[in-house]
Amino acid sequence: MALSTAQRAATALRDRIQAGVLPPGSRLSEEALGRDLGVSRNTLREAFRLLAHESLVEHRLNRGVFVRVLDADDVRDVYRMRAVLEGAGVRAAAGAPPALRAAVGAAVDEAERAAAAGDWREVGSADLRFHRALAALAGSARVDAAMDRLLAELRLAFHTMPSPRRFHEPFVARNRTLAGLLDGGDTAAAEAELADYLRHALRLILDAMREADR
Repeated sequence: MALSTAQRAATALRDRIQAGVLPPGSRLSEEALGRDLGVSRNTLREAFRLLAHESLVEHRLNRGVFVRVLDADDVRDVYRMRAVLEGAGVRAAAGAPPALRAAVGAAVDEAERAAAAGDWREVGSADLRFHRALAALAGSARVDAAMDRLLAELRLAFHTMPSPRRFHEPFVARNRTLAGLLDGGDTAAAEAELADYLRHALRLILDAMREADR
């Protein structure tokens, strides 16, 4: 089914949030974005409503539309959903098509190249691609769509971290470990690694949020 103009605009904005181009708290100018995306203000407002349903933007009375700033409960819920979606992919990995399995390793390669170049925002983007590729192993279009929405929220959570390098660097190696377990067919070990991985990442983000509130 073809996407409406408002849905395409919402997708473009979601992609920008996921890429880190629109950080939490950014004001979304109807005039500037309408011109940039080539859509009317009415279309853009409908796109904003779609993104509000996804918890990516919020309307502030008499101030406009802003990219949401996540609180600790939001982040915990994002990680609960990550465990569901990515866990489903890990459990299905053994029977996944070769192209989907290759995408997991390709994302690890991209993160390692970006880390070697010192491009830590791109490391974050490659990390998101890695986790999307994990969920995609489930072979479900609905899982893929849910993961796309969730990863945009996850990028908002990443902005909490004061040092992208300090946050992402340990997980470059852990992504390689997880990919290796899947390549070796050790699903049980991969599930355990993923669960510990997500607990570790969640703890780092929540600790950073508490520190910022002091």
